[in-house]
Amino acid sequence: MHTIEPFYNWRNYYISSEDINSPFYKYHNSEVYYTHTVYNYYIHPQWDFFDAATLYLKVLYADYDLHFIVIEFIGEWNDCTHLDIKFLKRNVIEKFIDKGIIKFILIGENVFNFFASDDCYFEEWYQEIDGGWIFALNFRQHVIKEFRDYNLHYYVYFDVDENDDEIFWRTMTPLKLFNTVELIINKRTKAKYYLE
Repeated sequence: MHTIEPFYNWRNYYISSEDINSPFYKYHNSEVYYTHTVYNYYIHPQWDFFDAATLYLKVLYADYDLHFIVIEFIGEWNDCTHLDIKFLKRNVIEKFIDKGIIKFILIGENVFNFFASDDCYFEEWYQEIDGGWIFALNFRQHVIKEFRDYNLHYYVYFDVDENDDEIFWRTMTPLKLFNTVELIINKRTKAKYYLE
């Protein structure tokens, strides 16, 4: 796990530690010392700590004009025993909402497990971004199943849909990814509207 780095090809567009609006402004990541772990496994030092016990993240991009953000995660998302969503919501999400961010792209291919608790923080998050959305990209199937088993899909869109093409986000610019996600959400919203 220590070899898995956050995606770094967008650093010429955005660096969270240099963004005065980011909760990670002036956050210093070691280049050589491995200090954070997920259980007994060290993770790459470029991941950012936000008080969650087993979940780390990297804000890859924030656009305050288009009101969106891209966040990549690693570890185990455990709301059942660690209440990771509370720390994510209070220490990261709310800071960006205060700056006008209402559209969230969450990249979860390195989230190895998810243990749900209830939907309170997700519901609160969803209600605070009126006109916005939360989109989960590349989460593993068993993680998505756990989200759905706890009805969290009422608040979070997932990229898995038989009508959508796979999103190869690493080959895109942040703006291209945002436009792709927004198109998918608009298409699903219209389809839902016509079905009702």
